[in-house]
Amino acid sequence: MNISIIGPGAIGTLLACRLVNSGHHVSIWGKSLSSTISLRINKEQPHLFSNCNKQHLANSELIIITVKAWQVENALVPIVSYLHKDCIIVFMHNGMGVIEHICNKISHHPILLATTTHGVYKPNSMQVFHTGKGITKLGGYNDKGKHCVFLVKLLDHALPEVIWSSSIKVTLWNKLAISCVINPITALEQCANGILFKKRYEHLLINLLNEIVLVMHEEGIETNFFDLSFALGKTIKNTEKNFSSMQQDVFFQRKTEIDFITGYLISKAEKHGILVPKNRFLYQKIKLKEGIYQK
Repeated sequence: MNISIIGPGAIGTLLACRLVNSGHHVSIWGKSLSSTISLRINKEQPHLFSNCNKQHLANSELIIITVKAWQVENALVPIVSYLHKDCIIVFMHNGMGVIEHICNKISHHPILLATTTHGVYKPNSMQVFHTGKGITKLGGYNDKGKHCVFLVKLLDHALPEVIWSSSIKVTLWNKLAISCVINPITALEQCANGILFKKRYEHLLINLLNEIVLVMHEEGIETNFFDLSFALGKTIKNTEKNFSSMQQDVFFQRKTEIDFITGYLISKAEKHGILVPKNRFLYQKIKLKEGIYQK
């Protein structure tokens, strides 16, 4: 299959190399001005990819967008005109609320959403380390996307395990809930995920989850405090030595995805007239930190 990866970051690089290993024709669309990019996983043999080739993009049957949430619109909209009308678009980024802004520009394409728990660390622009095997959940956003279940087998062969989610909105909300807790705290504390098991964070975690449950209920998502708390604890345990993406963004003084994680939660809370003071506090702290180093 002809596949383009939009954004050769950590997850994008992992996918690109694994898809090539599975026999697919993969090209990259990134920020580099070079016509080719060399990428590798761990200490494996590097792969040479075509970069920003319009003809390759036009021939693509599938594009996977792996840029940061706040980069999606600027990365996708300028290249939509090059895509074949039947090209499948898969969004794989943190947070929610991105597609609503651009859906009218891509609604004729099959659109899918994906989320993954694979651990990936990118020490430089040419290499990633696959630090933890995870699960990727994939589901259709529009009617055409819901007919693309075959992608599960294709992607699972390259980077297992891949599962079809018939309720991808629920899946993304559950991940958002965990991200609203782990990401801002680890970013502010500049710590690994496992630190959140310490007693001093217990009350904050409880208050955050209680607020999140209220919003999820109003959004029609069936959940409860105990289920979310269990999922959060499991995630922290499984990634205790890992650093969240937001922790890394703050460490390297980059723009974070807070607007599409906690910011999205707050926007839905306001829509339903729900107060989320603890989540809003963390949101404001991250925005303040961003404001300092982005001046």
